[in-house]
Amino acid sequence: MDTIDSLIEGYRAFRAGAYKQNEARYQALAARRQRPKAMIVACCDSRADPAMIFSSDPGELFVVRNVANLVPPYQPDGNYHGTSAALEFGIKGLEIADVIVMGHVSCGGIEALYDAGCGHPPEGEFISNWMSLATGVETAVRAAHGDLDKPALLRLMEQRAVVQSLEMLRTFPFIAEREKAGTLRLHGWFYGIGSGKLSIYDAETDSFTDVADHS
Repeated sequence: MDTIDSLIEGYRAFRAGAYKQNEARYQALAARRQRPKAMIVACCDSRADPAMIFSSDPGELFVVRNVANLVPPYQPDGNYHGTSAALEFGIKGLEIADVIVMGHVSCGGIEALYDAGCGHPPEGEFISNWMSLATGVETAVRAAHGDLDKPALLRLMEQRAVVQSLEMLRTFPFIAEREKAGTLRLHGWFYGIGSGKLSIYDAETDSFTDVADHS
């Protein structure tokens, strides 16, 4: 079975299973404006699906995904800003009160950033420019931890990119104002694809701490 056929079969299984069992819920979702609980800025990586990780039902998460879960700075000009548009709609339009930046282990975008720092930028017309948003992360990590091996440096870059994205969120006036007023909370999370572990950023200690498996 080729890729497209397998996707169609997956759709049929969904229609016969999850959709049929929850048809009334799906119809209710379609009949009213969406009211997601949280917004997640996540990576495009196919192995780190927020809805799967957090066992979320349709309508619960407003997710924007891009390469390496980066948030660009507030820059209202005439260019195209997909992530910024999603932030504006989610926060100003849907009044979401929790925004999460979720990075992950083995991020291809961060590896491209690492390689560019070694003098081997990725080929293509868009990735290098996009990842240049995190050049400061790559430079700072190398300067502070240049004695570490590549896997350790990549892990630090992946986590510090999450922290930088939190800082970039605060360059948006409508985010900074709401956070100051206490009506919006920002969160930095980090997911281990192989381990299944989630870590949460603590601004006071400037570190990530694993979430316990049991409450």
